[in-house]
Amino acid sequence: MPTKIERLEVHDVRFPTAAEADGSDSINRADYSACYVELHTDGGPTGTGFTFTGGRGNEICAAACRAYAHLVVGKTVEEIFAHPVEFWRTIVQEPQIRWLGPEKGATHMAVGAIVNAVWDLRAKLEGKPMWQLLAEMDSAELAAQIDYRHIIDELTPAEAESLLDEGRKGYEERLQTLERDGFPAYTTSVGWLGYPDDKVRSLTEQAVAEGWTAAKMKVGSADIADDVRRAGIIRDVLGPDRLLMMDANQIWSVPEAVENMRRLAAFDPYWIEEPTHPDDILGHAAIARAVDPIRVATGEVAANRVIFKQLLQAGAIRVCQIDACRVGGIPEVLATLLMAAKHGIEVCPHSGGVGLCEYVQHLGMFEYLRIGKTLEGRMIEYVDHLHEHYTDPVTVVDGRYRPPTQPGYSVTLKDESIAAYRYPDGVAWLR
Repeated sequence: MPTKIERLEVHDVRFPTAAEADGSDSINRADYSACYVELHTDGGPTGTGFTFTGGRGNEICAAACRAYAHLVVGKTVEEIFAHPVEFWRTIVQEPQIRWLGPEKGATHMAVGAIVNAVWDLRAKLEGKPMWQLLAEMDSAELAAQIDYRHIIDELTPAEAESLLDEGRKGYEERLQTLERDGFPAYTTSVGWLGYPDDKVRSLTEQAVAEGWTAAKMKVGSADIADDVRRAGIIRDVLGPDRLLMMDANQIWSVPEAVENMRRLAAFDPYWIEEPTHPDDILGHAAIARAVDPIRVATGEVAANRVIFKQLLQAGAIRVCQIDACRVGGIPEVLATLLMAAKHGIEVCPHSGGVGLCEYVQHLGMFEYLRIGKTLEGRMIEYVDHLHEHYTDPVTVVDGRYRPPTQPGYSVTLKDESIAAYRYPDGVAWLR
């Protein structure tokens, strides 16, 4: 029997993280929040998805999700996947909403929340975790999920299918490696910008004691001397052999990025993440040339597959940091992963905020199994915040993600967590 989507429900869920400076960086100091979507069906499972925001942005994303509801409610999962690009375009090109993007910002993030919920529903119906569903799919079916309009000059359907077919070679060996060893991770919990120095040192010492071999710090302080001092603390604790990544969260101009990284190069950064405005493709390319061999990494707020196409074509990045819910869901993520593979670019998905670790573990594992075919240069960000609110939280052991086993995309919130942190009437906000 077909599974019909009967109702779309949106929850504004916010966690008060700003008070402790968790998640603080050069621009953001907000409350980790999820515009959380539930697709209720006629007797089947509930599909869940969300898009991550910093608080009040939930209100805008939730309104956008409700505006799109009529385009998914009443459809069956089977008819959606019989014509996936037609369904995706129906939402992305909704004529009265598209002007607000197009394909960027709050409306596109809402598309991602809904499309990811549809995919979560499919994975639950098939009884597979998302990474497994994607990794086992037929190459032609996977390639058919992508809207190639506006990227056809970079990736054709035939090229996509060929790359995915290549990913079948050695698949069983890679699967055994994944199931035995897990997937490499790095921690960002040591270096939020709002943390005092003594906390940065103690957290870095704790990370080393726990076996982490890679850590990331936030840079972009008002005074570069503060970044230099904090980098010195972290590098001193990490020692010379562990990786240290840096993240500017878009705060610098192009000349500032180049100059500041000259000073920070003394601490041997593996990459500089988001060194300037996310839409400045040529700026990223100029920075990449100037700071080489330090890698430039970006992607967590890259709006769509076209931005990624340009970053790759311009040689602007060496690390692609796809985000699970900034773009328009799994079909657009898939397009980006395939373009990155074509350019030989390392993929390290962005994570950190509430639920993002749960999401992107599936993407990193799928990319390894069917597209990239290597763990070289592959890491998934890990932040030890808020996992207890999910029914299928991530499991990280010895600095490596363990493959999820429950069906779906691992982003189903517990009912009690929704009730407690729903804004503004959850008990956490009534204190």
